[in-house]
Amino acid sequence: MADPVVPTEIRLLRSEKALDVAFSDGFRARLPAEYLRVESPSAEVQGHTPDQKQIVAGRRHVGILSVEPVGNYAVRLTFDDLHDTGLYSWPVLHDLARNHAERWAAYEVALATRGLSRDPPAR
Repeated sequence: MADPVVPTEIRLLRSEKALDVAFSDGFRARLPAEYLRVESPSAEVQGHTPDQKQIVAGRRHVGILSVEPVGNYAVRLTFDDLHDTGLYSWPVLHDLARNHAERWAAYEVALATRGLSRDPPAR
């Protein structure tokens, strides 16, 4: 059995609103805060079954306030919209990094299908 893939470096890039993550398999990704927020592994976003997944709109400008380690298996991200309930385990983070393009494309289709926008509602 191969060793599990784990992050070897996680850097918060506040000004770019992104997380830079290097993995033990050599893969490296720059993950936008908006992407991490709308794909949060929290029950609030993912639901308890695949058909309960929520499409989170209006997060184009979201940033990450903090990255907290959770044991040796995950990080908790706190976003500036105060969402902080998802734990990004190493397998989840690696999957989000590896499948960024496909997941993002599916998200944009889901927004369009529902008539939603990445932009926050006008005040």
